[in-house]
Amino acid sequence: MGILIVGLLIFIGIHLVPALPRKKHKFVKLLGDKGYKIAYGVLAVLGLVLIIWGYAQTLENPVVLFDLPYGMRHATMLLVLLAFILFASARLNGYLRYYARHPLTLAVKLWAFGHLLVKGGILAGLLLFGGFLAWAVFARISAKKREAAGLIKTRDFAPNWVHDVIAVVVGLGLYVAFAFYLHNVLIGVPLIR
Repeated sequence: MGILIVGLLIFIGIHLVPALPRKKHKFVKLLGDKGYKIAYGVLAVLGLVLIIWGYAQTLENPVVLFDLPYGMRHATMLLVLLAFILFASARLNGYLRYYARHPLTLAVKLWAFGHLLVKGGILAGLLLFGGFLAWAVFARISAKKREAAGLIKTRDFAPNWVHDVIAVVVGLGLYVAFAFYLHNVLIGVPLIR
């Protein structure tokens, strides 16, 4: 459990920095722009590796907090499908990105909430997916404040529906790849048996 917690602290901690402009500015001033980006990337990857490794270890002897209602798997699959489509739309200039404003943050919320429906009854699942959901809520609130202050812009493009089609196709492709293969390979938990 300790490895999972350290991974969460590193990964979520480093992802809090962009939401705190003064802190980010201090790190950029200290490390330089390139140094900041390298440190950010290295810490993010390290945190993610520790999260996956730590979570996999907890599955051997999970600490069960409560039983979840049966049948939540289908809701999770739908929420994660929507999350993959939003994830794919995050760098495209489509209507999905235009109206979601922060599609990556919304994707994390859907992914985390969906996983809480099936894994929130075990301590590691509650920590992992609850932590990501809390971060996504904080990141969204922070982004709205930065947008209101004029520090970031989310609608500075003309949306194009072709980008939405690309997002749906890429999102569906990623979803199928994860559902049938990558989830088992990367996470160690098969979804389709």
